[in-house]
Parts: sequence; C-alpha cells; structure tokens
Amino acid sequence: MLKAENLNVYYGKIHALKDVSFEVNSGEIVALIGANGAGKTTTLKTVSGILRSRTGSITFCDENISHLDSYKLLGKGLAHVPEGRRIFLQMTVQENLEMGGYINKRISKEDLDHIFSCFPRLKERRGQIAGTLSGGEQQMLAIGRAMMSHPKLLMLDEPSMGLAPILVEQIFDIIREFHKAGTTILLVEQNAEMALRTADRAYVLESGRVALTGTGAELIQSDSIKKAYLGG
Repeated sequence: MLKAENLNVYYGKIHALKDVSFEVNSGEIVALIGANGAGKTTTLKTVSGILRSRTGSITFCDENISHLDSYKLLGKGLAHVPEGRRIFLQMTVQENLEMGGYINKRISKEDLDHIFSCFPRLKERRGQIAGTLSGGEQQMLAIGRAMMSHPKLLMLDEPSMGLAPILVEQIFDIIREFHKAGTTILLVEQNAEMALRTADRAYVLESGRVALTGTGAELIQSDSIKKAYLGG
C-alpha cells in the first residue's frame, strides 16, 4: 500500500533522514520505533507531504505522491494523526469530528454514531469544547476525527504520549479494533514494547537511518532492542 524509497530530508543543514526506505502492506500494522530525534516524526511528515525529500520516492496505492500537497492525500485515503493531537481546541467534540469528515459530500450520522460507539466517552462529551478535554480524551478525538475520512492508511504519531498506563492500554485496544475492521496502520511510538506487541512488522530508526527491521515478535526478543528500548 505504501512504499518509501531512499528518503533524504534536511532541516537546513541538519540531515534528518538518511536513505530511509520502508513499506507498509495492505492490512498490516507497521511500527517505527526509536529514540527521540531518530527521525520517526520526520518520516511521517514526509509521507504526508508536510516535508519534502530531496531524493527517492513515496508511492501510495501505486501512485507516486512524493510531490502532492497534504490536503490532497486525505482524499486519496491517507490520514495523519500528528504528534500533539492538533485538535481544534475552540470547537466542540462533534464539530471536530465533522471537520474530519469534510471530504465526504455530507457528514453521515452513521459515521458519527460509529465513532461514538468506539469512543463512548466522546459521545458523553459531544457538545463539550475540545480544549477542556483530558489528554486521553483529546487523543481519542484526534483518532476519531481521522477515522471520519474512512482512511485506507491511518498514520499515528506517538498516540500514547503523556497518557497514564490505563489510557495507553485503551488507546492501543482502539487501534487494534480499527485494524481488525480493515484499516492499515503506520504507527510511530516511543513505547517500544506496546508498539512491538501490536505491530506485524517494525523498523528501528537510529540517527535518521533504518538500523533494524523485522516482525514485532522477532524484535521484541532481540537482545539489542531489549537493552536499548525495553529496559532489559
């Protein structure tokens, strides 16, 4: 579904991504893990058209999207939940969700009901101003808003950041449910253990390069991964 080849991205003179290549097959959960500054968020921003690679290509559903603007990608089925959630703080919960479905010809009550069934807490707060929600509720809203566009590929950047352990479990349960329902997922996550237990495959980024790749089950048993990311 998604194939990135030979990505080289710079912030001024800083070489942030160095010949990064990876792929996501239809129906998979693929994780990108690594330390702060490894290039995970930069990778997602490059795929979603916020940043540009000086080399290589990005192909989504057999179409080269390397030079497409971000807003065009949503219509093609690629949704990005950014780090920090980036919800519309002054809008209500329901208004945020409706904004997520803006590419549809009309906002479907069935779509809203489906999101509310996945996130009962959001249903209870549908008329509440989004900026007054807790961190966990805001993350649920950010994911729900993205799902309103019926994405083929959902990209999640640090969905567990800043959340209590019980909420982390809830968020990952929701991610698994969307995956079971047919959504392909590309997950950037610092909680390496949760990411590897959830992902079919994973790529380890170190200093802007792909240092290691394998199945989630393989990597979680790797001594080097245990030492670097799992506290083993």
